[in-house]
Amino acid sequence: MALLSPGQRDQIPYERPFRILSSCLMKTLLDTLRAGTGYLEKHGVDEARLNMEHLLAHVLGCRRLDLYLRFGEVLQEPDLEKLRVLIKRRAEGEPLQHLLGTVDFLGLELVSDQRALIPRPETEYLCDLLIKHYGQTPPMRVLDMATGSGCIGLTLATAWKGSQVVLADISEQALDLARLNASRLGLERVQILRSDLFEKMSGQFDLIVSNLPYIPSGEISSLSREVRRDPVLALDGGPDGLDIVRRFLADAPARLTPGGAIALEVGHDQGHTAAQHASGLGYGSAMVRADLAGVERFVFADAPSEN
Repeated sequence: MALLSPGQRDQIPYERPFRILSSCLMKTLLDTLRAGTGYLEKHGVDEARLNMEHLLAHVLGCRRLDLYLRFGEVLQEPDLEKLRVLIKRRAEGEPLQHLLGTVDFLGLELVSDQRALIPRPETEYLCDLLIKHYGQTPPMRVLDMATGSGCIGLTLATAWKGSQVVLADISEQALDLARLNASRLGLERVQILRSDLFEKMSGQFDLIVSNLPYIPSGEISSLSREVRRDPVLALDGGPDGLDIVRRFLADAPARLTPGGAIALEVGHDQGHTAAQHASGLGYGSAMVRADLAGVERFVFADAPSEN
């Protein structure tokens, strides 16, 4: 059989990761890990070693930390073939969470795919702040606006078993993902509603929490290739990133109980602007809190007194 030229080989799907990982046949899992890490590094993947460990653990069906007890094993060809495919997709910018299919969010396993934003550590910390703030007296009625995967509302519903929690989003695809996650967590009591902000909403809430789209339209094209895999609808916040936040702040008071509160996640440089806007609309005690990286991105405020 005639040998392929280098140019012809470049046209074969998965040829490059195959060329790297084929040398790992009959070599140890550690050798495979090192080879795959080098391939991901060459393709600009941040934390390439950690990514490779996650992909290996996924293929082998084990915990990532268990790999350290199995470094001497030889990866079998069927698993190696699965790994080649995943490595190529990761090198092309497909998010790790999409490849793994799930993400850990404050101890919950949530399905993560292209239908909604990937749940992020900043949002996880927002949930943690809220749970600690309310302690043993959680709000009775909670709304997670622009719920996406459902990560905020489902986390709060898990922590606050006596609370009525509503998940709302304008995207039916995102709501399908939220329904899937609610079902997997056994949280059928959670209400899920399609609404453009408060358009279809009824009743009032003791807490409204939201991670709204806040990326300025002109900056979306410069985001990382992984973030650009998220739905544009969940990213685009208008010219300055705060169009939807301003709409939310204007409409939320009518849906807050007396003494109710809002909690928002906004962009890295938007916290004080959003808090000032809330104060101008009559919200009480508008304040900004930092995330674990020291970025002041969380806005908390009480319902306007006349509400």
